[in-house]
Amino acid sequence: MLCYEFPPLGGGGSRVVHGLSKELARQGQQVDLVTMGFRGLPGVEQFNGLRVYRVSNLRIATYKCTVPEAACHLVLAVHKAKQLARRENYDVVHSHFILPDGLIAWLLNKQFHLDYVITAHGSDVPGYNPHRLKLAHKVVTPLWMRITQDAMQVVCPSRILQDLVIKHNGFARTVVIPYGFSATRFEIDGKRQKRILVVTRMLKRKGVQYLLEAVKGLALDHEIHIVGDGPYLPVLKRLANQTKTYIKFWGWLDNFSPELKQLFETSRIFVLTSEAENFPVALMEAMAAGLAIITTRDTGCAEVVGETAILVRAKEVNELRDALLRLTSDNNLCLRLGAGARHRIKEQFSWDAVAKQYMNLYVKQAVTSAAV
Repeated sequence: MLCYEFPPLGGGGSRVVHGLSKELARQGQQVDLVTMGFRGLPGVEQFNGLRVYRVSNLRIATYKCTVPEAACHLVLAVHKAKQLARRENYDVVHSHFILPDGLIAWLLNKQFHLDYVITAHGSDVPGYNPHRLKLAHKVVTPLWMRITQDAMQVVCPSRILQDLVIKHNGFARTVVIPYGFSATRFEIDGKRQKRILVVTRMLKRKGVQYLLEAVKGLALDHEIHIVGDGPYLPVLKRLANQTKTYIKFWGWLDNFSPELKQLFETSRIFVLTSEAENFPVALMEAMAAGLAIITTRDTGCAEVVGETAILVRAKEVNELRDALLRLTSDNNLCLRLGAGARHRIKEQFSWDAVAKQYMNLYVKQAVTSAAV
C-alpha cells in the first residue's frame, strides 16, 4: 500500500487509507504501507497485521503537502518501496493518488513486474479542482497517462470522478468502489444543540463562503462551528464578522480528537456546499453521526448522501438560505434526515463490504495476470 498521507497527516484520503488498510489486515491480509514521515512519528509501526513505514520528510503542515514536500517523499519512498519489494513476496501494489504514489507503483511494476491498482481521490485527476494544480497537471500529463494506462485498475470512489478519469484517458481501466466508514464510531443518543457544523479544508472551492453569505442578515437561533484550516481561512473570518450569527472557528482538529467527536455527536445540522467533491469523508462522518445534511447536487456529495439530505446547487446562496431556514425551524425533519443518513452508511458503506470489493478486485486481477 502506497500513500503519501496517513493519519495524522492529510484529509479524507488519508482516513480512507487508514480504514481500508486496517480492515484488510483484520481480514487476514498482510499489508505494508509506505507513507510520509512527520515530526515525532515513529519510522515503523505495527497494528495487528498492518505495518506502517514512514520515510523522512521536512513537511511543515499536517493538513497540506507542498510540491517540494511531495517530491522529497517520492525520492525516499521509491527507495523504501524497492527495498521492501526485494524482501517480501507481494501479490499486488495498491497506490492511493495517481501522483505522487502512482509513479512509485509504476516503477515497481517495471522493475519487479508487480501489478498495481490505483485509487484516485480527486486532486490527482486533471480538471477536478480548477483552482489548483492546473500547471502541475499540464506538466505531468504524459506521465499521468502512462501510469493510469498501465494500472490493472483505476478505482474511482464516485461516478463523477470515473467520468473525469475516462475523459482524460479513455484507455484507463476503471471501476467504482465507494469509500468505507464505520457507522459505530459515533454515539447518536445524546442531546443535540442548535448548532450547524462545517468540517472541511479552508479552500475556496469548498464553498464555506456561501454559507456565511447565506446567514448574513438572518437572526438564526443556531450557532455555526467551522472546523478546518487552509489558505482561505482569513477571508472566511472577515466574512463571518459581517454576520449576526455566532460563528466559531476551531482551526484544524485531529480527526480522532475528542473535541471533533463531541461536535459531531452534539450538533444538529451539517453543511458541505463544495463546488467539486469526489466522495468526501467528512460527509460520511456527518451521516454516521446522524446529522441533517445540506450539500451540493451534481458533485460526488450527491452520490454519498443519496436521498437522505437536502441538495442545493453549488454557489447558489438563496437555495442554501432556504435550506437552512427549513432545517433550523423543523427539528422533526432534522431527525428524519439524520436517521436516514445513518441507515445508508450502515447498509452501503461499511468497511467490511468495501474491503471485500477490493479483495475481489485483487484476486480477479491476480488470476488474469497468471493466465497471461
